[in-house]
Amino acid sequence: MSIRPSRAAAAGAAALSLSLALSGCGGTGSASSGDKVVTVYSADGLKGEKGDGWYDRQFKAFEKKTGIEVKYVEGGSGEMVQRAVREKSNTQADVLVTLPPFIQQADSKGLLEKYEPEGADKVPAKERAASGRWTPLVNNYFGFIRNTKELEKAPATWDDLLDSKFKGKLQYSTPGVAGDGTALLLKAVHDFGGREPAMEYLGKLQKNNVGPSSSTSKLAPKVDKGELLVANGDVQMNHAQSHSMPNLGIWFPAKEKGAKPSTFALPYAAGLVKGGPRTENGKKLLDFLLGEEPQREVSSVGGGFTVRSDITAHDANARALAELMKGVEIFRPDWADVEKNFDSYIDDWKEATGS
Repeated sequence: MSIRPSRAAAAGAAALSLSLALSGCGGTGSASSGDKVVTVYSADGLKGEKGDGWYDRQFKAFEKKTGIEVKYVEGGSGEMVQRAVREKSNTQADVLVTLPPFIQQADSKGLLEKYEPEGADKVPAKERAASGRWTPLVNNYFGFIRNTKELEKAPATWDDLLDSKFKGKLQYSTPGVAGDGTALLLKAVHDFGGREPAMEYLGKLQKNNVGPSSSTSKLAPKVDKGELLVANGDVQMNHAQSHSMPNLGIWFPAKEKGAKPSTFALPYAAGLVKGGPRTENGKKLLDFLLGEEPQREVSSVGGGFTVRSDITAHDANARALAELMKGVEIFRPDWADVEKNFDSYIDDWKEATGS
């Protein structure tokens, strides 16, 4: 669940450069390492395409304050968890940031270490992990985007997307791989009242779908250029992208005509990686990112929503986001059920769509 200017435009290059940088200094699992480095594996979306994203600003400030360099790898939420699992015997990451349900999945796989960062007490308890092994970092909501030049009005309902005019002009990121792709699946289950009707619908939608995409951020430029008319996304990423992509419009489909549009919270959540090579540096970074100043800049710089209940944003982005969310019904998925039955959700989707 990869705000933002590009969720994963440079994921491959970043991953390659990091793997080369780390190839000669494999993870030691030592919490007392004195190296002035911290490695972050993150879902795409918080780093700017032009170095102007929330991560860019905070990583630079963190390095200036502590002297600790941030090494960064991004990709889809599922991709980052899978990578951390593969590296379990030689851990490379110190901090893992993903969208749900992948942060819960990382916790259940034993990838995370218990740590509650400074400032975590300002995050509502119901939003934090009961295990104490992960904490929301930036609040966000699932959404869709459209090309506003070609579609003056957003499709009001899911059924509107079955129109033949969307054939080859609609794409959503892959459930099970991308956080936002998995979110689309969960919203369909909610709106249609269960898995079976949701899968029946997604099977019908497949005739218009371009095909798989491992990263949601790659879809926004296609929508902005008119290569696609609609795609999935999330509010924070797409709002940030819209500053450089003027033809993006964010919207939320309703189940049927007359019904309220709906969405659900899809926060970026962070955890300390168990056995990471520089655990103490990871703790310092998490403490910093939940601090007052970085959290005040979540909206003004990142286009997202602060997770701290003691901070109220009044900047232009915050006002625009509040207006966007007006009249939208917010529901909460049963994340425990999703995590427990994750594989069967994805298997049902593959069967329904022939993916």
